Amino acid sequence: MADVFINRIGTAVPAHDIHRDFTAYAARRLEPRAAALFARMAGRAGIEHRHSVLAPGALATGGADAQEFYRPGGFPDTAARMAVFEREATALALRAVADAAIDPAAITHLIVASCTGFAAPGLDLHLAARLGLRADLQRTLVGFMGCSAAVPALRLARQTVLAEPGAVVLVVNLELCTLHLQETADLETALTFLLFGDGCAAAVVSGAPQGLALHDFRSATIPDTAELITWRIGAQGFLMHLAGAVPAAIAAALRAAREGRDAAGLLRGDAIDAIGDWAVHAGGRSVLDAVEAGLGLPGEALAASRAVLAAHGNMSSATVLFVLRRLLDAGGPAGRRGMAMAFGPGMVAETFRFSRV
Repeated sequence: MADVFINRIGTAVPAHDIHRDFTAYAARRLEPRAAALFARMAGRAGIEHRHSVLAPGALATGGADAQEFYRPGGFPDTAARMAVFEREATALALRAVADAAIDPAAITHLIVASCTGFAAPGLDLHLAARLGLRADLQRTLVGFMGCSAAVPALRLARQTVLAEPGAVVLVVNLELCTLHLQETADLETALTFLLFGDGCAAAVVSGAPQGLALHDFRSATIPDTAELITWRIGAQGFLMHLAGAVPAAIAAALRAAREGRDAAGLLRGDAIDAIGDWAVHAGGRSVLDAVEAGLGLPGEALAASRAVLAAHGNMSSATVLFVLRRLLDAGGPAGRRGMAMAFGPGMVAETFRFSRV
């Protein structure tokens, strides 16, 4: 039996829906053949909305956004982007915490995961101050682990509660991906502008038997894939590289897991039909298709992930917690088993098993 549980999950996204504007911006900068390919990919992306702390303004028609942050020929440097992160992150995190109906007085530990912005004092201290958290609060930052970071953050939370049974851990995953738009005519880079949005999730992890029971965590590095997903700091923001070979690599790794040929044993010997809930990071339609094909899942198995992708796009580390929140809200029988899975630079598959309380 598990001794640690995700009790509640709160989520929040900014007010500005920028999916069509960012897509139009990217398409305008491409030469005609690349623009036609981009349009086909956009039509198949499975994304309807993405959100940003920035109002889009005239970005779609060749002008600047409403804040004149992205001005044609004058995109901001990394320092300017980090200043916006520092200004906007705390307010969005507070909304997610409020959505989870968390009692600040109960929180003993805070874990913050992000790969889209950094400052010191950072989001952890700003959030602790605004919430009035205890002076001896224990803080941990999980930084720059990309889309898979929510799983290590939850693993740390579980280990904390196992070591200190009275601990109540607040896990915050916050990403402002839209602060890293690039002024480029490169198709591969432009395709990343089709996927990413801003969002925050806040989860309470404790020993109280409520919500989702956390079981074992397991990680696996997929061989020969280190450069397929990269996230590097440039002079003008953080530079994302997402290779077209990512879905095939994921499908092959999961096919090996299903057939019992992976050294890490990601499925722990479980049969696919023994798992009732799948919480897979909605990294993109092709990623979800690859997971479905690699594991041989029925068509409805990833419905929660596809719904999150449609509503919000890929919010990096926050995304899988949005999926878990959707599963929690949908309800289900006590004891039903689940598997959570996310992929990040490395390429690394981060997983954990859970069950409904």
